[in-house]
Amino acid sequence: MDIREEFLTSYERIRDEVLSDLKSEEFQLPDEIFERVRFCVDYNVPHGKLNRGLTVVEAYRASRGGPPIEALSETERQDAFLLGWCVEWLQAFFLVADDVMDGSKTRRGRPCYYLLDNIGLSAVNDSLLLEAHIYRLLRNRFRGRNEDLELYTDLMELFLSVTYSTEIGQMLDLSSSTGSEVRLEDFTEQNLLRIYRLKTSTYSFFLPVALGMRLAGVRNAAHYRIAREVLLEMGIYFQAQDDFLDCFGDPSVTGKVGTDIEERKCTWLIVEAIKCCTSAQKEILRTCYGREDAACVARVKQLYHELGLPQRFQLYEQKMYEQMQQKLGNLDADFPVDALNFLLKSIYKRSK
Repeated sequence: MDIREEFLTSYERIRDEVLSDLKSEEFQLPDEIFERVRFCVDYNVPHGKLNRGLTVVEAYRASRGGPPIEALSETERQDAFLLGWCVEWLQAFFLVADDVMDGSKTRRGRPCYYLLDNIGLSAVNDSLLLEAHIYRLLRNRFRGRNEDLELYTDLMELFLSVTYSTEIGQMLDLSSSTGSEVRLEDFTEQNLLRIYRLKTSTYSFFLPVALGMRLAGVRNAAHYRIAREVLLEMGIYFQAQDDFLDCFGDPSVTGKVGTDIEERKCTWLIVEAIKCCTSAQKEILRTCYGREDAACVARVKQLYHELGLPQRFQLYEQKMYEQMQQKLGNLDADFPVDALNFLLKSIYKRSK
């Protein structure tokens, strides 16, 4: 059984930890609520690409010198798997909430959770419950082991600080969608990179690697500083891909219908368009961008093609990939570089 298979196999055991906690005397949930929680978790947590969760495992192995998964003890494997799934739980929490805020229709090839019968806006509370599961899992696994009390504190701090950064990033991401006027002057590279760094890079890239390193006992502050620097750049590249796929990706592959144009989002595409368009083309963007109108969306996409943005993105993607390869190649031998290589390979020229 390879790492991915074993990771997937561990999901039900970890989900059942959450459910058994809810069966305790502390909560005494009626059966229908208990089943609602089970459905919420099963619908939202295990159906992504799992790169974030698997990166925790890879970072742990790399920080331990790269032993094969079968060489780790049962406790070591299950601790790494649990932290990996905690990141997937965090991703599910963010996505459920994000889909409500954005009014999205599909996620991972299925209807968004809030659109299901008998869910609606109660999905907001369900998303908060998904987040709370993380801290219950961490407490139940690590707090009771005396030798792990410092580890437990550090893991909690990582999740709390990264979640805070992500929520600030989400606020910035939503800010361009407020109001009735299109403010093209807000779509700057500086604002875009701030959103990318806070909303995506920190939780999708730095968090999984930092968790694996901390679980392995890495205490070298310089390693975390270097990891953050490289991984935030990787996250910028990843989110630019997301922006491109939202507009030009195949929904049957990406699993969702892009709505960035209608939602007036600050994206790599709109920032690049403003850099190179004429005054007349800016007026088209001012008139059409952020409109819930199929003709306006089509006109913006046509303008993107006229400006050669698909070709510009291919050049940008290759440049970013080569820059990151060079940075990874320059890292010290004792740095867990294999985990970063795993992440980079998993996102290079992705289609979903």
